Amino acid sequence: MAFSFFRNQLASVIQWANPEPGVLIHKFPSEHDELKNASKLIIGPGQGALLVYEGRVADVLTTEGIYNLDTENMPFLTTLTKLRTAFESEHKVKVYFFRRAENVSQGWGTAMPLKYLDPVYQIPVELGANGTFSFRLDDGALFFAGIAGQQNHYTVQQAKTLLQSRIPPVLATTLAGAQFSYQQIDAQLGPLSAALHDLLAPEFARLGCALTDFRINGTVFDKATQQRIGRISDVTADTQAAAAGGLGYAELEKLKALRDAARNESGLAGAGLQLGAGAELGRVFATEKQEATSAPAGADPVQQLQKLKLLLTEGIITQDEFDAKKKVWLDQL
Repeated sequence: MAFSFFRNQLASVIQWANPEPGVLIHKFPSEHDELKNASKLIIGPGQGALLVYEGRVADVLTTEGIYNLDTENMPFLTTLTKLRTAFESEHKVKVYFFRRAENVSQGWGTAMPLKYLDPVYQIPVELGANGTFSFRLDDGALFFAGIAGQQNHYTVQQAKTLLQSRIPPVLATTLAGAQFSYQQIDAQLGPLSAALHDLLAPEFARLGCALTDFRINGTVFDKATQQRIGRISDVTADTQAAAAGGLGYAELEKLKALRDAARNESGLAGAGLQLGAGAELGRVFATEKQEATSAPAGADPVQQLQKLKLLLTEGIITQDEFDAKKKVWLDQL
């Protein structure tokens, strides 16, 4: 028992041996939070140490090596050596080691979709994004005092949760200002990542961290946005196809509606048409189709062939009708 008592008062080695990658700040375990004069403090590669005296950070060590803790290089320990009573100091000193190595490839993602107005489609869109970032604890004293407090352990995961909460607001503001459309954003992930890195770096620095890398790996638009843009794209494609075939979009849509109604008896009933309306609709359909597949004398055969191809593609005329009309126009070439 006596040997154990006196052994505790001998010079000791203070180090963070075998640090776990997931731990950012680690308190050196000490029964009495007392630093003995002539102790050796070892700072390993990628580590730093905080000496907390009477609740305040008294010194920060960031250069790896061996430090002899004596009254020559640690002035505040002079007080400790004078106030020892029964081999225990009345003034407590705690040692916190912290990880200075880079914490790489920390995943981040938006918990809620970001909303902005698409500049091309002129509709509100909702966008989710994800990626990775890397950071390093640069100012141990600032982070310890403002964030970690005097916890025995503070993990990389805790820091990641805090830091990634700064990303969505900056991303939303950047997207709104950059005006990247749904069809453009994937090609802009590189420049957008670089811009966000520059904007987020000061936010991280205020917390004592350095943002060493930031990447957007992908974006996902919500289902409703994709459906709205899909409908707009379909209309645009149909308009372009109709124009290429020499028809207006309204003409093409009318022919499609007539085609679908003629093929679907339930569609006639659903439209509130009476018996006999089918025959009338058939005559109207035939008239529209005749107008679409005929042309005045002197019409350009190439344009008429394009129109025929469009009508065949849309199912408005049959293959036989297409072949018969095609032969007529080919003979005029």
